[in-house]
Amino acid sequence: MKNLQYLNKYFWKYRGRFFMGFLFIVLGNLFNVYAPVLVRDGIDFLASAISASEKLNAGNEAVEVAKPASLMAIASWFSSTFPGFISLNKNSFASSIAHIALLLAVAYFVIYAIKGVFLFYQRQTIIVMSRYIEYDLKNEVYDHYQKLDAAFYKRHRTGDLMNRISEDVNRVRMYLGPAVMYTLSMIVLVIMCVVVMLRIDVELTLYTLSPLPFMMVAIFYVSTIMNRRSERVQTQQSKLSTMVQETISGVRVVKSFHREEHFEKEFDKESALYKNKLLRLVRADAAFMPVIVLLVGLSTALTVYVGANKVMAGEISAGVIVQFVFYVNLLTWPFASVGWVTSLVQKAEASQERINAFLKTEPEIQSITEEEEKIEGTIEFKNVTYKFPESGITALNNISFKIKQGEKIGIIGRTGSGKSTIASLLLRLYDPSEGAVMIDGKNLKQHHLYSIRKNIGYVPQEVFLFSESIAGNIAFGMDHADESKIKDAAQRADIHNNIINFPQQYNTLLGERGINLSGGQKQRVSIARALIKNPRILLFDDCLSAVDTQTEAHILAALNEEMKEKTSIIISHRISSIKSADRIMVIDKGALVEIGTHDELLSKNGLYKSLWEKQLVAED
Repeated sequence: MKNLQYLNKYFWKYRGRFFMGFLFIVLGNLFNVYAPVLVRDGIDFLASAISASEKLNAGNEAVEVAKPASLMAIASWFSSTFPGFISLNKNSFASSIAHIALLLAVAYFVIYAIKGVFLFYQRQTIIVMSRYIEYDLKNEVYDHYQKLDAAFYKRHRTGDLMNRISEDVNRVRMYLGPAVMYTLSMIVLVIMCVVVMLRIDVELTLYTLSPLPFMMVAIFYVSTIMNRRSERVQTQQSKLSTMVQETISGVRVVKSFHREEHFEKEFDKESALYKNKLLRLVRADAAFMPVIVLLVGLSTALTVYVGANKVMAGEISAGVIVQFVFYVNLLTWPFASVGWVTSLVQKAEASQERINAFLKTEPEIQSITEEEEKIEGTIEFKNVTYKFPESGITALNNISFKIKQGEKIGIIGRTGSGKSTIASLLLRLYDPSEGAVMIDGKNLKQHHLYSIRKNIGYVPQEVFLFSESIAGNIAFGMDHADESKIKDAAQRADIHNNIINFPQQYNTLLGERGINLSGGQKQRVSIARALIKNPRILLFDDCLSAVDTQTEAHILAALNEEMKEKTSIIISHRISSIKSADRIMVIDKGALVEIGTHDELLSKNGLYKSLWEKQLVAED
């Protein structure tokens, strides 16, 4: 339970609901335990009334009826308020017996109605408390997601991270709500029932309760098997769902390669495994209720047999047997729930352990200052080396360069040369393994982290659009953006004319990852998203790869005006995108091999000229 101790702060936060819930559990169980007392008194009263009736019929005038002790106060009030309502004389004997039986029935109904009210309020306090804690815990996990750096997300799969905030938090909630509520209720009910039973007859109590521990062990054993098989079913279901999702997402590839039959066979195989595992779970589940019924029946049989002997010996009344049978049924679920509750706690413990390990993960990239600052835009890399920690591959090797404020720089190189790593280091998604990245003559680590990112308009190589309107996607980087700013940014990114041709124009809702836009349209929406921020630094990471050269020329012409007085970095594999830059840097195998203007680099007969000639041939 040590990992679940993390949740104690939430129990304290909602301590009012928790203690009120416990109070309702105690009060509800008081009425729960009192109801069988009425049944006992009712049976004893009816037995006494039948005996008295027989004596009256035999001519005996001196008869006595054992009035129900649990109703004496109410019966006395009725007798004084309504004379003749309860009068056990010969003339009104039958009607008085009926009146007392009616009082017992009404009292029994009222007690269960009150118990139902307390049951409602204990759920409204403890179960609702668990929902509040679930809400807080999900927010805590999500807030922590926002603080973690890009390296963390490269080490963890998206599915695992989603499980933390959904499946794991839900399992913890089952502990916070049902497990806590049923455990408290079980403890209170068992204590109350056993105390009442022991006060009536110790020997009968021991016989009555003797099968229940065996039931608890049996249920725990069956529940353990069910939980294990349930986990296997869930794992197989997840595998099946992933397979279906991938097949649907890649349906065009599947059809183009005519692999429908192959995937049908794979699906049949995985479905058969799922069916077999599910049937094994159903077989285990089938043993659950028979075990409970068998042992409850055994407990009831012992109660009736031992109780009957005691009744005949005059030690107890017949009503006590019925009272004990009621208590056996009351205790059945608490004892049976031990296995289920234990399973909930075990699952919650494992889930909370994963959540705790995640929440203890500190971001490698942290801001050491909270003071935001003005950024001018001078950039310098000083002997920067970066190695990917996961693979040990050197992406950049001892790179040094300086970009003046307002300068437009182009970066080009082969695939995998380290171009995008420069962008990641500038955004401080990673910190360099060696050397320093400087902005305005100050180490990036000493700047306010979010101030840096706020002043960089970044267009990534892999465009990501959210499932909301086009206007919302363009205005994503701003807290407030009016319609005129959104349209202005779209015009500068050469996407406005496309948008106004959509039926809903800027209110057009995009599908997942902007699936209802073409590749070029998505890239231009992403460019508009960067421009609307009016940043001091513009960073384009191969963002024009999905547009044709004519559209590229339109966009670059519009961006030239935007880039004035702003530091601009254009990373591209196309020379046409960067040839008008003030300077061009050529990156190869993580090293800076050439730097200069377009004409200067062509005159050097180096890697840049080689790339230029190959692209000319490709265009021809």
